[in-house]
This record gives sequence, C-alpha cells and structure tokens, in this order.
Amino acid sequence: MSRSNRRRSRTAEEAARSDGSTVITHINQGELDCYRRRAMHASTVLLFFFAVLAARLWHLQIQQGAEYARLARNNRVRSVDIAAPRGNILDRKGREIVTNKPSFNLVWVRENNRVDEQLVKRVASILGVDTSELLARIRKMAGTPGHIPIRLAENLTWDKVAYIENNRMDMPGVKIEVVSQRVYHYGNLASHMIGYLGEISREDLKAAEPDFYRSGDMIGKMGLERLREKDLRGEKGREYMEVNSLGFEQRYLKGVEPLPGNDLQLTIDVDLQQIAEQLMMEASYAGAAVAVEVNTGRILMIASSPVLDLSKFIGGISTKDWQDMLNNSRHPLINKTVQGQYPPASTYKIVTALAALAEGVVKPDTTVYCPGSYRFGNRSYRCWKYRGGHGTVNLKRAMAESCDVYFYHVGKQLGVDRLASYARDLGLGLKTGVEIEHEKAGLIPTADWKMQRYGKPWQDGETLSIAIGQGFNLVTPLQLTMMTAAVANGGKLYKPGIIEMVRDPDGHVIEQFQVKELGHFIGQERNLQLIKDSLVEVVHGKRGTGRKAQVPGITVAGKTGTAQVVRLKQYKHLKEEDIPYKYRDHAWFTAFAPAERPEIAVTVLVEHGLHGGSAAAPIVQAVLQKYFTDRLPSQGEADGQAKPDAAPAAGD
Repeated sequence: MSRSNRRRSRTAEEAARSDGSTVITHINQGELDCYRRRAMHASTVLLFFFAVLAARLWHLQIQQGAEYARLARNNRVRSVDIAAPRGNILDRKGREIVTNKPSFNLVWVRENNRVDEQLVKRVASILGVDTSELLARIRKMAGTPGHIPIRLAENLTWDKVAYIENNRMDMPGVKIEVVSQRVYHYGNLASHMIGYLGEISREDLKAAEPDFYRSGDMIGKMGLERLREKDLRGEKGREYMEVNSLGFEQRYLKGVEPLPGNDLQLTIDVDLQQIAEQLMMEASYAGAAVAVEVNTGRILMIASSPVLDLSKFIGGISTKDWQDMLNNSRHPLINKTVQGQYPPASTYKIVTALAALAEGVVKPDTTVYCPGSYRFGNRSYRCWKYRGGHGTVNLKRAMAESCDVYFYHVGKQLGVDRLASYARDLGLGLKTGVEIEHEKAGLIPTADWKMQRYGKPWQDGETLSIAIGQGFNLVTPLQLTMMTAAVANGGKLYKPGIIEMVRDPDGHVIEQFQVKELGHFIGQERNLQLIKDSLVEVVHGKRGTGRKAQVPGITVAGKTGTAQVVRLKQYKHLKEEDIPYKYRDHAWFTAFAPAERPEIAVTVLVEHGLHGGSAAAPIVQAVLQKYFTDRLPSQGEADGQAKPDAAPAAGD
C-alpha cells in the first residue's frame, strides 16, 4: 500500500468512528505472536525468580532458621569458658598442702578487634614488658576461634589491675580475667611428687580430650597434678555477655557455674616430710628419703633433694631458670626416690643373709674368720676393715659390723642366680607400681643377663661384689624401703601407695586406698626374725655401724651402706673430705621401728655422703623421733637411758 493510500484509509476510519459506525481493520498475526512469546518468556523469568526467592527464604527461615538465629545472637553475645577451681591436695591428717586463690590475668578478646599495634604497645608499657613478648603470645593463638581470649599476662598486681580497669574504654577487647591459682601452703614440700601446672602445649592439645581443653588452658605438667588431672581439673563453666559493636561487654545474660575438681587426700604426713626435707636442705645434701607403713604400704614421706622451686613454674618457667636446673650438679629435676638408681651397698647384705639362711648355706651359729680381706683366685677382696679385720664373726655380728669377708664367703656359695631370685622376691629389680612418674626398675643381674647384655659368661669373682651390694646391682630408694618393710612385717611385700582417698566437691569418697600384697615369703619366719635381731645390733650393738639412728625408748633395727661410686687410685692418699664431690661414695641407711612390733620403715640415701652411719642415719633418727613423738619418754627418763658411743664404726 502506498503512503497516500494509507493516509486515505486512516482518514476514512476516523470519519467512520466519528459517526458511530464500526470499522474492521486488518491484524498482523505474526507481530501479535511475537508479542505473546515475549510476554510468556518474561512471565517465565519472573516466575523462576520468585520461585528461587521463595525457596531461599524457606531454606533460611525454616531449614536454617535456628542456626542463623544463633549466629545472629552471637553477633551481640560473647560466650567465655570459666575454668573450674582445681581440687585441693591434703595430707593424711587433712592439712592443706595445695589449695587455690584468686589470681588476675590480662586477656584480649580478638572477636571484634584487629591487632592494633598502638594498643599492643600501650599494654606492653603498662605491663613493663617488650612488645615482642605480647606479639609472640598473640601469634601463638593464631588459628584459634576469635572469642577465645589471649592471655597477655598472669598474676597481675593490684596496682595494674586498678589502672587497667580505669582505662578499659580506651583498650577495646582488653579485660581482666579472674582465675584460681595454686597456693603451696608449705612452700616446695614434696614438690617432685605434687608437681606443677603449666599452659597446655600444642602437643598436649592434640592428645587431650576433644572439646575440653583450649589453647591457653592450664594443665598438670608433672607429678600428681598431671597424673590426677582428671580428678583435679573439675568441669568448666560458661558465661554469656552481651557486647556492643566495639566488643565491650554491656550486660551479663546467663551462665553455667563451673564444678570444682575432686580433693586428693594423701598418705603423706606433713611433719615427717618437713623434717626430712629440712635436714637434707640444711646439710646441702642431694639424695632421697622415704618412709612407709610396713603393714600396709602407705607412703608416709617421700622426699627428693634438692626440691623443685614450684614458684618458678607458676605462669611458665623462664629459659634461664630451666637451664640453671639442668646445669645444677645436684640434679633437682630428677626425682631421686624413684628415678635415682644406686648400688645398694651393704644394705643388700639383708638379701644375702636371707638367701643364705633359706638355702641352708649358713646357720645362725656359722662363723667365718675375717683377717681383713678374702683371697679369691689371684685377687684379694678387701673388707672395709682391712686393717686387722673383724676376727671370727657369726651372722649377727657380721651384720652388725657389716663384715664384707663374711658375705664374700656366703655369696660365693650361693651364686649370683640364687641371690637374684631372693632379691626379686623382696622387690628389687622390679618397678613397685607406685603412682609417681618415671619410676625406674633398677637392676638385679643374673648370669643370663650378662651373657645377653655383654656376650660374656658370668665370673665367680663378680658374685663376691654382688653379695655386698656392689657390682652391677642398682636399686631405687623406694625399692629399698619396701624391701625393709617386707623384712620388718614378716615377709609380705606390699605395693606402695600415696593416695589415701579422693573426695568429690560434695564430700563423697569416690576412691579409697586399698592394701595390695605383691608377694609373701612362706616358711621364713625364723630366718626373718634372726635377720631382724641382727639389724637391731646394727643400731644398738656396741660395735654397730648405725648407732646414730637410736631413738630413746624405741628399739630401732637398721642397716648402713656405703656405695662405691668409682675406684680411683689417685685419690687413695687423700682424706675423704678432700676427695672431689662427684667421686665420693654414696651413703645409705634403712631402718624400721619398733623392732618388736614394726610400724614404720625409713630409708635415706645421701649422694656422695661417704658413710651411711654418719650422713644418713641421723636423718632417719630425726624422722623416727618425729613419728614417735607421743610415745617418747620424758626428758628425765631419756637422760637415764644408756647413750650410744660418740661415733659409729667407720666403713658403713
């Protein structure tokens, strides 16, 4: 259609409408279909969009509604774990050894805060530390959830606490945390047994129970604090605080109170522990002291000297202090009661005597002549009294005066394997099973052991050294104490224990000490009684080597020992006190009392103390005197009793 015709057509249509008539025009169907398709596509897109929107809203509101509600609350609510007060540690009489007190730590919550260098510098200035120290603590917590506080300092003074609280608004996220801190009421008493706390390490965290510990938590690192961690730690609480956009706490919402840990009541007697540690410290002795109930195995005292300075471990020990302990020649980090292994020396003669009597090698009246040495093969084995010797001695006198020649004779007849059998029956060469870390087993040699260890056969001459407690023999002070207790009670070997009971926070007893017998000599009552009588002569006999262990009114039975460290010819001409410390002999004394009805066994080992009768016996005497305080005679009665000679015999 031409342009003029279209104009005429529109004019005709307009004329028709003006007079009210209906005009039918031609419709382009293709164009209409195009519009319809476009409308349908648009509708489909709109429907899809609204369907997706509805599905997403349903997912967020219905399926994930609770989770997102929790996340929304967390945007304004901060949850913080509350450490539970650790359980107390008490002695056998209920006296508090370790408890808790409030301590103030400075922490920083990163949840809504970045690391602000100016803030770190200001905090470092307040604490009086280097900025690098705080940054190291912050880096250490990298990768942990932001709501877990970073501990910047421990055990703040009141002045610093007051200053920080007054300036908190200028230090976002920084707050004072109140926690319980261990209080050692008797200083470093029984420090090796009790142990200490420290911040949990990454290795400990990986090995710990899931979801219980977090970075920064304090955990037992040594001793009972570590071994009884589950009892002592309690159950954490939690508090919820509303915070603003800067991370400042606005109000307390709710919380769950922590549950305190269980209390440990020990078998230890504070009085005995104190007297042993005090005497060893005053004499600058390195060594160990142990006391047990002979009829139960309860440990009454267990002291390792030097003690650990527990105050240095609070908040973490410094590198310098740790290095000083490592370099200390008296080795304070070693618990000598169970980790120290020493030749038993003449205390082993108890084993040799029992084996000889039980095997029929000797009788009570069997005598041996001691000229001061014993010739075997092409070598002469000296007695400690090599000048003049002891003369003719029987078992009782040989034990009282610690005659080596007598025990050379009986040891040679017994042989190393029979000696080892009786030694093991008395608990030597085996771990006692006590609840103390890193216990050593010691060493009781046999012919097979030497062949396996060195590929060489056992020599008879070596048995002579074994019979008097030298050679390959090694025992711990605790083992020797349990051996002495077994002799005292008639042949029963008990497992030693240090936990009397465990009580929950409500006072209910959830664990109680149980007597456990490990072995029993059957049919040796007469032989054991003869040995006990001989041990009484060691302390109360005129020539006994342990007379410094006498307690007025109490019959004490015991045995001295001098363990040779090394034989060096260049020091033979020197006086004992002039020999370098590390080459001096160790000093032993082990005893029980009262000899008639034994109750307590005590052993003291003084490293490089030279002689048991002069170094170790006085400490045993002090422990026994403290134990029997209520049963000792009055001063007048004590003065009327016979007093020991000025000094015990030399040698042991």
